[in-house]
Amino acid sequence: MKVKVIPVLEDNYMYLVIEEHTREAVAVDVAVPKRARPLPGALCTRAWRPNTGSHLDHLHLPNSHPFQLLEIVGREGVSLTTVLTTHHHWDHARGNTELARLLPGLVVLGADERICALTRRLVHGEELRFGAIHVRCLLTPGHTSGHMSYFLWEDECLDPPAVFSGDALSVAGCGSRLETTAQQMYHSLVETLGTLPPETKVFCGHEHTLGNLEFAQKVEPCNNHVKAKLSWAKKRDEDDVPTVPSTLGEELLYNPFLRVALPSGSHRTPSPCREEPVRKFTGKVAPAEVLEVLCRERASFERAAEPLQPQAQALLALQWGLLSMPRPK
Repeated sequence: MKVKVIPVLEDNYMYLVIEEHTREAVAVDVAVPKRARPLPGALCTRAWRPNTGSHLDHLHLPNSHPFQLLEIVGREGVSLTTVLTTHHHWDHARGNTELARLLPGLVVLGADERICALTRRLVHGEELRFGAIHVRCLLTPGHTSGHMSYFLWEDECLDPPAVFSGDALSVAGCGSRLETTAQQMYHSLVETLGTLPPETKVFCGHEHTLGNLEFAQKVEPCNNHVKAKLSWAKKRDEDDVPTVPSTLGEELLYNPFLRVALPSGSHRTPSPCREEPVRKFTGKVAPAEVLEVLCRERASFERAAEPLQPQAQALLALQWGLLSMPRPK
């Protein structure tokens, strides 16, 4: 299994997952089918192979070159058959319609009927197969009510599995809770995603790692894992290199949203070093209440940052093709 990490829009990631024997490909969260986001330094895509954890096939292009998902597909010599969409928000699903038009017969899957160009609705626990790649669909409501994460592994392969978590779980953080209860979000994060194998590679939907780690440091100022990861992320940011993927085992060490409690039925011994600092920060004990306060504090933390001005938002929307230039009269 080969995963190509494709930066798009301002800070999104979409992914191309390649079954290397059959050359079948699956795209995850197609925000835009044509235009990608050239990173500063002209790094456009990176490929990752699970067995080494290394990034391969670096692609260097001039910053002005608009890179296309279908060009990546063509260059890799693969057949793109399916899109897996984590949730309905435009920055994860807007490209589905045009991609389906360009590729007749393309299958678009997800758990929410609001997803653009959806051809079939998935249910929790459903399993899919793409050659040797298995996909287990994990309903993870929290950011949205119909959010689905995708857990992938290969038959008879020593490579670690991978989870494509969209906005349910990110490096050192999670997406904002918009449509569900804190209890549902807790179940998604801790009981569903938090119980995956610790070696699972986490491919999330956004490059929010620096901000997430800065908030994590506020929650746990004495957590050495947070400090080390923050230092590492700053270097990656300086080098214009993505911070994905992480591993679930790493996330359990520094992601406060996974550190609210142990999963129910867990055989691991509860660790005061893991749970107590987060509870102390929130002033709560019940896991869902701890998570609810964390979400509220994180929102306040983000609002303290300088907001993007409306003019800048409009310019970005124009660059992403969401707005059209007025036609001359």
